[in-house]
Amino acid sequence: METLFMPVGDFKSRFSEALAIVANGGSVCVTLGRTHKPVVVLAPPQSRGKRKLALFADKMKVQMSKDWEISEADILKG
Repeated sequence: METLFMPVGDFKSRFSEALAIVANGGSVCVTLGRTHKPVVVLAPPQSRGKRKLALFADKMKVQMSKDWEISEADILKG
């Protein structure tokens, strides 16, 4: 399905229609101003399969022990 380009004024008045397009697998690009500069693209979420570890995807395996824990304080220390 192709992308529908829509000026921001049309987008505001046709919001439900834009959501229906996205819900059916299409995308909507909202444009702004006289030059119709694209400012945002609405698209359906991508289905995520199994996540990979980027460069290490085929080189290593990560496994957490069942009793592994981390406190909120440790996370916030960052």
